[in-house]
Order: sequence, then structure tokens, then C-alpha cells
Amino acid sequence: MGNIFSISLDPIITRCWDCATGQASYICNLEDNLHALQAEVAGLKGLRSDLMSRVRIAEDEQQLKRLNQVEGWLSRAETLINDADQLIVQSPQHVENLCMGGCCSTHPRSSIKFGKKIAKKLQEVKDQKENGDFSDVASKPPLPSATERPSEPTVGLESNFNKVWSCLQKEQVGIIGIYGLGGVGKTTLLNQINNKFHDTTHDYHVIWAVASQDRPIERVQDQIAERIGLSNEGWKSKSLDEKAEGIFQVLCKKKFALLLDDIWEWFDLTRAGVPLPTQQNGSKVIFTTRRLDVCCQMQPNMDNNIRVECLPPGKAFKLFEEKVGSETLRMHPDISKLAEAVVEECAGLPLALITIGRAMASKKTPREWEYAIEVLRQSAASVLPGVGKEMYPKLKFSYDCLPDERFRSCFLYCSLYPEDYLIDDDELVDCWIGEGLLDEHTYLRNARNQGHFIIGSLIDACLLEKGPYGRVKMHDVIRDMALWIAGESENERFFVKSGVQLKEQPKAKKWEEVTRMSLRKNQIENLTEILECPNLRTLFLSSNDLKVIMDDFFNSMPMLRVLDLFNNMNLEELPVGIAKLVSLEHLNLSQTGIKKLPVELKALAKLKYLNLERTCDLKMIPQQLISSFSKLQVLKMEECGYGCLLVLEEMEHLKYLNVLTLTFRSASELEKASRFNKFFSCAIEHVSLQHFRDSRSLNIMALAKLQHLCVLSLSSCMDLEEVKIERNITEGAGCFHSLRSVTLSDCNHLRDVSWVIFAPHLEHLWIYGCIGLEEIISEEKLGEVAELKGNLNLFSKLKRLLLHRLPKLKTMYHHALPFPQLKQVCIMECPMLKKLPLNSNSAKGQRLIIEGKEGWWKDVEWEDESTKIAFLPTFIPRIIKG
Repeated sequence: MGNIFSISLDPIITRCWDCATGQASYICNLEDNLHALQAEVAGLKGLRSDLMSRVRIAEDEQQLKRLNQVEGWLSRAETLINDADQLIVQSPQHVENLCMGGCCSTHPRSSIKFGKKIAKKLQEVKDQKENGDFSDVASKPPLPSATERPSEPTVGLESNFNKVWSCLQKEQVGIIGIYGLGGVGKTTLLNQINNKFHDTTHDYHVIWAVASQDRPIERVQDQIAERIGLSNEGWKSKSLDEKAEGIFQVLCKKKFALLLDDIWEWFDLTRAGVPLPTQQNGSKVIFTTRRLDVCCQMQPNMDNNIRVECLPPGKAFKLFEEKVGSETLRMHPDISKLAEAVVEECAGLPLALITIGRAMASKKTPREWEYAIEVLRQSAASVLPGVGKEMYPKLKFSYDCLPDERFRSCFLYCSLYPEDYLIDDDELVDCWIGEGLLDEHTYLRNARNQGHFIIGSLIDACLLEKGPYGRVKMHDVIRDMALWIAGESENERFFVKSGVQLKEQPKAKKWEEVTRMSLRKNQIENLTEILECPNLRTLFLSSNDLKVIMDDFFNSMPMLRVLDLFNNMNLEELPVGIAKLVSLEHLNLSQTGIKKLPVELKALAKLKYLNLERTCDLKMIPQQLISSFSKLQVLKMEECGYGCLLVLEEMEHLKYLNVLTLTFRSASELEKASRFNKFFSCAIEHVSLQHFRDSRSLNIMALAKLQHLCVLSLSSCMDLEEVKIERNITEGAGCFHSLRSVTLSDCNHLRDVSWVIFAPHLEHLWIYGCIGLEEIISEEKLGEVAELKGNLNLFSKLKRLLLHRLPKLKTMYHHALPFPQLKQVCIMECPMLKKLPLNSNSAKGQRLIIEGKEGWWKDVEWEDESTKIAFLPTFIPRIIKG
């Protein structure tokens, strides 16, 4: 019995002994510590959530980078929360083992071990919370040492590149000059230097800046500030000296390489805030200029000034052959020899070789080439001293070869726009029409077609360059040439001061000779002096800060035909003296602050074009004013503050009215407008539907009858839930055949945009801020149009697609599509969209850019492996920050 008694008491004695030791507290405090741990973990979760919100705002909205210590804290907090949650899940079985009021356990060793874990984790969570107080959570990310610039393969620049790069390796060389004729390849060479920095390891902070002729210091300061992170809202308001001080404070602490392109005079580095390069700071400045004297002023040591020579005959012919095409040279046995003569006349100037080479690419007979040589030689005979005048006669060949004087006048007109300005095709053609440069046509559409034909011819002649979204631009050297030609002309006198930051009305000696004047893109506020310009036909005053135009300003401009006041938001009224412009045919008041139109405009009996787009403050147009413009052909009122219904009745009396742009702010307004004859007889090109409040449903097919509708936008139609599709619509009837661009924004209840299936030539689709949108094309609604299903060629012309801030968007279309013309896709803040309907024919033969936040494209699903293999070679991911 003694043994039996001893065995039965042994566990009890063991438990009592354990409880008597110091470890008993882990058992006694287990339940309290568990409750405390749960509370502390909840607090840590809240603190982590708050911190993550601050981090997201800093990263997404302010484009900052989270601090390493914040990242470390968040990672540690995540681990602690996961560990604590696991312990809390395991706790019930240990609590059940407690006995004697929680002071003992039926499994003491296990309970002590678990109690230790709880106590330790509780202290770790408390410590983590105490360390979670951050005044700052993010900072500006470090800038890349060099930014790659787009470039093309070059011919004949290898030796010059090696010279410049060799100079850069010399410690004693701080400033390097690159000089030569305009168009000889200086910028191309500097571009290669920049990209060499990008592709190699070094300790330079590389900055690219373009000086140009106008305001070189201020322009360079702004570009440097952008590159080194100084540019912000307050930067533009700073004085030149304040900017210089800010730049100096940053650059004096860096080893930098400033690549300064296109300086026309001695550039004061110190005044710009750029520390002078020395052996001590190791910094470099490499600049390009057309002038040797500027080179000597910047860098007296001629060993460090590198001249870019024109190409020798062999390399010149190689470059010319690349542009003219070997097929053209083989069209006739004599052409190759004649081509050598053309290359000789180009004197190795790359820009001339490229421009004339492209111009000759379509010339297939020896006689055409013989004529080209003759014209080039005649131009060479008229060369005058000066860098520009050695080059322009060569480049002028493309100008001389234009079909007639009309083409040449249209080309020269383009030089009125600022340097590097993207010129809207339609805007340019309308100005040509207003000036009378085109033929007289019964129908405006025919005149516009002629204008676009001329634009195409100028692009083919390489005198204009094709830009994005229906725009063109002039190369700066070609623009200089055009202004030089106009300056040499006996019939034309241009006065062009565009984009030069003028603050006051300019002065000139012979205003009476000026035929065209451009003061675009300046800071002029007041026009208070009369200009005696009896021969002026075009006046560009757009993109200024105009507030006041004196009543008599237009008194001495009887021949003025084109007046452009676009983008003067501070201009609230027109002078009554505008009535003196009796020859005016083209008046652009778009994006101005005009509040009312003066009744004196009735005197403009020849007016054919009136643009009131985005005149949001315009609330009053005198009765019968619009109808008094008996010759009016174009009336643009998109986003005009004055209701279009109020003038539609007057439009009925305008028999020449061809083109309209309109904005409707309710479905009922759209329905009433459709009752007017002009609504369907005019070519309505742009329609905007804004702020619809009276309808949840819209029959979009009512607009399909507008045969010339090119652009359609729906914005802030908050109540709109459904866009209806006609069930009985048939191919060729009631389709949006001319529709090229669709924009939908902030239509929060819209679930799909299936109606775009009836826009077979759609090129641009931009959708953003439609938070209820779930799909682009609804299979259900598509099925309702039975006669079209299976015969659709969806998105076959689409070039650009933008999807932004569509939190519920899950799919574009339920089947893969070819998208043969697709060039660019931009997708941001569409978290539910995981699949693009791209098949193996998407973007065939061209590069496709997909833009989105970093890592987004990694989640893109592909239709099948063959699609992925076919698609990836054309795919260029582009990260969008923020």
C-alpha cells in the first residue's frame, strides 16, 4: 500500500513544487497576458494601418519613396502580428488546462512554456508600438545619374565622339565645346555622349539642358531645377538670382556633367548658378553652338573645342543613300551618278543630305535628278556670309520644289508658331482658309481637304514633322530657314516674337510693311498703343496674359483676316473697336475669359470662322448677333458657357454654316437640339455631353446620325446608368463611321460602354474616373444586336487606349481580339482588371507601349502561350509613378 500511496501522490507533489517556484507567474498571469496581448495587437494593427495610409499618400500622390526605417518597422509589425495571432488561436486549449482559479495547470510544463511565449510576445508588441511614432514616412527618391534619350543610328560621328569622350577623361579639362554648322550633327553627338553616360558606370550626375536663343539662362535654370529636384510650385515665381542660389547650393555638393545644347552667345554659368568645373570638384560642362566665337569665349583652349565637320564624300553618300533608298538609285543607270552630284551640292551637311534625300526618294527619272542638281547649284550661287546662310540655300531646295506658290505660302505660315510647337492640323488649315491661301471652294469640306493635302505634301517634303494626335511641328532649323526666306521676300514681311517672354507690346520700325505678326506664348498684359499695320493679314496673340485691349488698337488694320486670341483667360471683354476689322474672316476667342460678345461684332460682315470653345464665362450674346454673320461657315461652341440652344434658332438662317461643335448639359437639351434642321445638315464634328442630371438612360444612337462626328465626350454625367443600343440597327445605317475619339470621365453609375461597337474607325478611347464601370463591351448587350454579332471587327482601328481609376473594371471583352493598329495602352488604378483581350495579331509589325504602375504587367493574363510568345517582342513596359 505504501508503494501505491507513493505513486498516486507523486504528480500532485510535482505540480505543487512547480507552482511554488518563480515560474508559477507564467501560469497565474496567462489569462491576463492573453487579454493584454489581444488589446496590444489590435492597437498595433491600427497603428500599422495609419502608417500605411500615410505611406500610400506619400508614394502615390507626392511621388516620394518610403524611408528604410519605416519599411523595416512595417515588416517587423507584420511578423509580430502574424506570430501573435497564431498564439491567440492556440490559447483556448492552454486556458482549459488551468485549474485552482488559474494558478495551476493540469499540464504545468506546457502551460509555463506557452505563458513565456505570451509574455515575451506581449512585450515585443508593446516595444513595437512605442517605436512606431514617425514624423516623416517618406522622402524624395534619388534621381538617376543619367536619363537615356531617344536616338537613331548615325553616320560619320564616331571620330568626333571619341574626341569628346577622350577629353572627358582628362582631369584638367572642365569645359568642352562642340561647334559647327546648323544641322551638322552637334545635338546628335551630344545625345550620344548622354547615352554613353547612361550605359556606363560613373560618379557623375548628368544634366541635359537646351539653351536656345531666347532667355537662355532662365530656360537652362528651369531644366536644371527639374533634373535635380528643385522644381516646384514656387520655383517659377523666384527671381533669376534666387534660382541661381538654389541651383548652386545643390550642384556645389555634386560631381556633375552639364550637357548644354544650342547656345548662341557666351553663357554665364555663374549667373545661372552652375559652379565652374575645376580639377578639385571634377565636374564637366559640354556645350554645343553654331558659332566659333562663342566656343572661344566659353573655352579659350582650342584643344578642348571640337569642330563637327561635314561628312566626307563616302559617308555623305552612305547617309544620302539611306534616306533616298537604294531602290530609287537603281531605277535608271544614270541616277546613281547624278545622285553623287546632288550629294556634292549638299557639301556633306547631314541635315541637308537627310532632307534632300527624302525629297528625292520619289524621283525615278534622270531628268528629275538633273533638274534637282540645277536648282541646287543656282541656290549655292546666292550664298551670303554667315552660318545660317551657308545652310539655308541647301535646305531651301525642298521649299523650292513645292508644287506652287500656294504650297510655299502655307509652309512659311507655319513659322508663325513657336519653336517646337505642336500645331493642330485643323487649326492650321482653318487659318490658311481665313488668310485666303487656299482655293475658293463651294463646300468648306473641300477646302479643308485641300489644306490637309498640302500638310501631307509638306510632311513628305520633310518640311513638317508628324506629331501625335493630329498635330505637326517644324524642326527648329527648318523654322529658322522659313523665317529667313520670309525675311528675304519682297512680298512678305513677318514679325515673329513667339515664346520669348515679352511682357509689353513690342516695338518695330516699319509696321506698315508687316503682313503677318505672331506674338504667341508671351506674357503681354495690355495692348495700349495703336499699330499702323495697313497690310497686316494675320495677328496671333494667343497664350498671353492679356487683360486690356484698347478700343482703338485695331483701327489701322483694315486688311486683317485672321485674329487669334486663344488662351487669354484674363481677357474678359473685347474692345468695341474690333468693329473696324471689316476684312476679318477668322476669329478665335476660345479659352478666354470673355463674359459677353459686343454688339459691335455685327460689323464683321465677312466673318466665316468663330471659335467660342471653352469660354466658360461667356453668358451673354446679343440677339441676332450670330445670325448677322451671313457668311459664317464654322461655329465652335464646345464647353461654351452660353447655351447652344439659345443660338441654334439663329443658326437656321445661316445658309453657309458647315461646321459645328456643341455641348449639351441635359438629355432634354440634346433632344430639343435634334429638332433643328442645322443639327443634321451641318457637319457637327465635336459633341460634349456634360453634367447630365435629368436622365439615367441615354439613347446614344441619336448621335449616330451625325455623319461627321469625330470626337465625342461624356463627362460628369453622375446619374447616367445606361447607354442604350438600338436592337434593329444595321450595318451602314446609323453607325458612328466618322467617330475617331471617345472620352468618358466621371460617369460614376455607368457599367459598360458597349455602344462603341458601332464606331468601327475608333482610334482613341480614353476612360477615367467611372468608378462603377465593370466592363467595356457587355456580352449580354452585344447579344441584343443579333444581326451584328459575329460580323463585328471590334477595335480594328484603335491606336491608343487609356483606362484610369476604374476600380470595378474586370474585363474589356470576353474574347481575345487582334487590335492590329494598337500603339499604346495606359492602365492605372484598375485593380480588378487582370486580363487584356489581346491575341497573337495585336500590334503586329509595330512596337506596343503598355503604361502602368510598376509590376502591373506581371499580373497580365494571356489568352494562350502562342499569344504571349507573339506579343512579347513588341511589348515595351513603361512605369508610371504615382
